[in-house]
Amino acid sequence: MLEFFNISVFMRILEGVYTLLSVALISIIFSIIGGLIMGRLMIAKNIIVKFICKIFLESIRIIPLIALLFIVYYGIPSAFDIHISGILSGIIVFSLWGIAEMGDLVRSSILNIPRHQRESALALGFNTMQIEFLIIFPQALKALVPSSINLFGRIIKTTSLLPLIGVVELLKVGQQLIEVFGRHDTNINFIVYGMILFIYFILCYPFSYFGNKLERKFTTQ
Repeated sequence: MLEFFNISVFMRILEGVYTLLSVALISIIFSIIGGLIMGRLMIAKNIIVKFICKIFLESIRIIPLIALLFIVYYGIPSAFDIHISGILSGIIVFSLWGIAEMGDLVRSSILNIPRHQRESALALGFNTMQIEFLIIFPQALKALVPSSINLFGRIIKTTSLLPLIGVVELLKVGQQLIEVFGRHDTNINFIVYGMILFIYFILCYPFSYFGNKLERKFTTQ
């Protein structure tokens, strides 16, 4: 067991965490940008735009993420004779999922703002752009922050699906370490998976903690 605790194993674990966080953080950035745009489009007056957004949202929610990963990683390259790496496939799928979820959060946050605020702003002479950026969006963002922070934690946890398409992230590194060291010591299984559990907890708990804390803070104001 002592040979397990060395600098090379530590570096392998750090590489797995780096890959995990790289995919998650890039996906989160795309989710924020795309989600803000989609959320606004979902309450647009154009019926066609609203219908397209609705189809996208329901499709992403209905299809399991693992199926989407397989479609992007295996299906699209074989159909169009292109190469998509496992990391890029993960970013695409998690970004699409994040955009859909974030868009729905943005939509509900905007719709929860009382209608009379928009009407009052119009009566005071505000134009449409001023109402959107000075009145609607600031209040919507205040309600959006707690739920979006929880979504970011969910994205990090969902990266555990990446080994299924060959990406060597934290969970895959753990499996490789078990294959190497577990042959001589069965306790390694418990140690490795316990360590992975602890790392995921350290990465995700802050999102859950601050999300819940902000939610309580905003609801009491």
